[in-house]
Amino acid sequence: MPIDANGDLEVEGLSLRSLPKVSLHDHLDGGVRPATIIELADAAGIELPHTDPTGLAMWFRTQASAGSLVDYLKTFDVSLSVMQSAENLRRIAREFVEDLVHDGVVYGEVRWAPELHLTGGLSLQQAVEAVQDGIDEAEDAAEGRGKSIRVGQLLSAMRQTDRVREIAELAVAHRDRGVVGFDTAGPEAGFPSSRYRETFDYLARQMFPATVHAGEAAGPDSIRSALVDGRALRLGHGVRIAEDLEIVNRDGEEVQVRFGDLARWVRDREIPLELSPSSNLQTGAIAAWGTEFADHPFDLLYQLGFAVTVNVDNRTMSATSLTREMALLVDAFGYDLEDLESFQFNAAAGAFLPVEEREELVELIAEGFDD
Repeated sequence: MPIDANGDLEVEGLSLRSLPKVSLHDHLDGGVRPATIIELADAAGIELPHTDPTGLAMWFRTQASAGSLVDYLKTFDVSLSVMQSAENLRRIAREFVEDLVHDGVVYGEVRWAPELHLTGGLSLQQAVEAVQDGIDEAEDAAEGRGKSIRVGQLLSAMRQTDRVREIAELAVAHRDRGVVGFDTAGPEAGFPSSRYRETFDYLARQMFPATVHAGEAAGPDSIRSALVDGRALRLGHGVRIAEDLEIVNRDGEEVQVRFGDLARWVRDREIPLELSPSSNLQTGAIAAWGTEFADHPFDLLYQLGFAVTVNVDNRTMSATSLTREMALLVDAFGYDLEDLESFQFNAAAGAFLPVEEREELVELIAEGFDD
């Protein structure tokens, strides 16, 4: 079953794009349309590496495939350059949600770092409000077309700066105005969650949920700190939890695995892993297992009972969509609709929503997969 030019695939007679999906790990500045970047950069007199959408899209994907998270993150300088005004943030957020709707997403969480959008004179509050305005416009427009989607903001604090507590307080202040959770992002190695223990303690006192980028550019110790010091309810990527697993016997398709204490804790407590297969391959996060998509430990983690979820991380940098990531997983591991539905159930269970709304989301997914 070939994946078509749009990244779609039919499984058991159903188009993957038509299926209801939940997106938990999707960066705003990593999902700006190349055509929009070109238009906004031209208006601001900003030089770009390419001035046609196809060329710029290819540049993003090539540059992001250098094999390290540090090199991958350098591509964001381009998208961030056009995200420094309220008008541009509102438009980009609106288009971001429009693209989610087109991809069949019914619930999404968009993460972004307000502190990276202040060079044009915006305050942190104005930046958050501009993004929410764009989200609201897109949700209303989708409803007018008979589509249903809800999108919440995750405010990311950059670990290498001194604004982590400030961003946490900003997130809590907007908890009833579109912000559903907190995140830490940026360089992972050398910046464990223990450095920000006081901030995470504050969030816990406020009963405000957090997810933490961990287990991408650093290994199990980073994950342990995210859980112990960061009180993380989900792991941003978390793919390197597989380093805490030891394969002791492999007999054909039968694999015997010895769990480390950390891996068992994450599995047994169903802590969602925000896996992003294409991105994990680009950044070298799965280098310990190989260099091909099929080498990703996604299937190992799934078969062992971890709460795996499928995500895009950065749609523009990886030239992907949630539909395409699911299609690539089907191609690599032979998943059927029941498997794909399980991934969406895991994501719905991990969403930063009240339990009643998570249950409604599960019902919506079940109905969509039964059609």
